Amino acid sequence: MAMSAPQKTAATLVGVVVLMGGLAWAAVPFYNWFCRVTGFGGTTNVAEQSSGDVLDQTIKIRFDASTDRDMPWTFTPVERVIEMKIGETGLTFYEAHNPTDRPVAGQASYNVFPYEAGFYFNKIQCFCFEEQVLEPGETVQMPVTFYVDPEIVNDADAKFTRSITLSYTFHEIDLPEGYAALDNGVTKTTN
Repeated sequence: MAMSAPQKTAATLVGVVVLMGGLAWAAVPFYNWFCRVTGFGGTTNVAEQSSGDVLDQTIKIRFDASTDRDMPWTFTPVERVIEMKIGETGLTFYEAHNPTDRPVAGQASYNVFPYEAGFYFNKIQCFCFEEQVLEPGETVQMPVTFYVDPEIVNDADAKFTRSITLSYTFHEIDLPEGYAALDNGVTKTTN
């Protein structure tokens, strides 16, 4: 049985809506994958160990910290700038403080500028890999271990980079299970 013109139009529209929904659903994971692979948008790489090659050339690493508008913490880099050799392993700390009278959970988002350097900035250890929970009045120093891949000097777009800025922004997130009971004044229980 053949479809009438209104039925064909309705079927086409439903198909377009389903297609657009599928593309929208896939866009975020695809964009995240693309950024990790290419360093686009200042996305860094994750490394399991230090670089085996250290160049005689130095680079400045600048550290920036901010919080989302609704995040009550104070958050700052311990050092604002370090100069290091390309390929050398660096270690720096960020300090976070919870001035409230309740536990607060946070997650850091990050980027690197200039964007073309993101592909060559490798984090070995970072507080941004996990959610952080600070108790009322608690202050912590959180480490970042990293290096700049020596291959940066062979990249046509990134080889003239003399300074890289690593920026973090902390966002408040829901407390993990168990902490939510504490936040409501209920005693935390463990099994």
